[in-house]
Amino acid sequence: MALDHPRTLAFCQRTWDADIVPALADYIRIPAKSPMFDPAWRDHGHLDRAVELVRGWCERRPIEGLRVEVVRLEGRTPVILMEAPGAGGDTVLLYGHVDKQPEMTGWGEGLGPWTPVRRGDRLYGRGGADDGYAAFAALTAIETLERQGVPHARCVVLVEACEESGSGDLPFHVEALAPRLGTPSLVVCLDSSCGDYEHLWTTTSLRGVVGGVLKVEILKEGVHSGASGIVASSFRLARLLLSRIEDERTGRLLSADFHAEVPAERLEQTRRAAAALGEEVWRRLPLLDGARPTTVDPVEALLAATWRPALSITGAAGLPAPGDAGNVLRPHTALKLSLRLPPTVDAAAATRRLKDTLEAEPPYGARVTFTPDTPGSGWNAPATAPWLAESAEQASRTYFGKPAMGMGVGGSIPFMHMLGERFPRAQFLITGLLGPESNAHGPNEFLHVPTGVRLTACIAHVLADHAGRR
Repeated sequence: MALDHPRTLAFCQRTWDADIVPALADYIRIPAKSPMFDPAWRDHGHLDRAVELVRGWCERRPIEGLRVEVVRLEGRTPVILMEAPGAGGDTVLLYGHVDKQPEMTGWGEGLGPWTPVRRGDRLYGRGGADDGYAAFAALTAIETLERQGVPHARCVVLVEACEESGSGDLPFHVEALAPRLGTPSLVVCLDSSCGDYEHLWTTTSLRGVVGGVLKVEILKEGVHSGASGIVASSFRLARLLLSRIEDERTGRLLSADFHAEVPAERLEQTRRAAAALGEEVWRRLPLLDGARPTTVDPVEALLAATWRPALSITGAAGLPAPGDAGNVLRPHTALKLSLRLPPTVDAAAATRRLKDTLEAEPPYGARVTFTPDTPGSGWNAPATAPWLAESAEQASRTYFGKPAMGMGVGGSIPFMHMLGERFPRAQFLITGLLGPESNAHGPNEFLHVPTGVRLTACIAHVLADHAGRR
């Protein structure tokens, strides 16, 4: 049977309105911070509450033969594993996560990370779009097909609880569950972004990330700032070290080890995306009045965010608040570094280069240490099969009224690199709801509900085409 498109969209709309949005509101209320941000997550129980909410919702869906299980490995965060038998011997793997980034300050009036607020098309709150909706949308897409009698392959839905911490527990679960996961021919990841709310956007690459803490120590204890000039400020020494890896005037990373050539196909996709988005590529960012981006060229802006390395300082220690800062030469400065890498650069090798560069020949004999986080390599999609390219295009035109768009993403999903290596013959559909102003990880994060409805219908469309491909 062919998929009835009006019926599909109507069912997705009803399910989102009646079931998904209320469930997401309950999910947003749970401060289910990822283990990196809540080391006592076991004692607090918030991650388990989020897992239980998703498990309970999914178990109630009327999908033939659906099995829902929470899998727990000793010392690891749990995963939710769901299986819908489908037809034939093929497998589709659908992925999402339930853990969240921390609260962040700066939420608007009446808004907050754990307070679900619906304003028009937007559902505000932490984690709704990143990506608490994923399990709900995945099962709704499968249920849509079953209600219409449209065949689909065996679907396995895997929902983890440590993605925002780098998915460190997931490889252990994937290994333990390997016989049940099988060898999927299609992987659908619902943890990415969209360039706007008017197309189906697919993610064709993800940047890697290396990070860690750079600590510079020069004194045994703080002393009166009258000693400045004799002893170098630890902050100045940190600046010197950072200048070894970055040109602070342009932001360009100095070592060739952090760079990669942009493939011709990705360059063409970037140009198409830039043509569709125009200056919205940078205008949608919350720049202060009068502040400028590093470039106003849409193509260059997209490449800077997807295929070029970039360094950010995301945290600091050893610096008192201004109101508490006396005239003291501080003994040390510590900075949290986050270095985004092109998709094809090996993150482990980049970490070694970063550590060697920062720790070599410390200025003034200071004690310099760089303690790296677990590196995460990026991901570059394999060549898209004709059936998938055609299916995504038709789905976008059917449910959005515009062609499908592909674009690299500046963030990281470590699981995709791992799956790409484990299932080299699989096709990948990476997509998501994080669009303009949605501000994942920051204040005022929201989910655009109409896009969620249309995206769910698109997933159903692709699952149907996957089962019917030749």
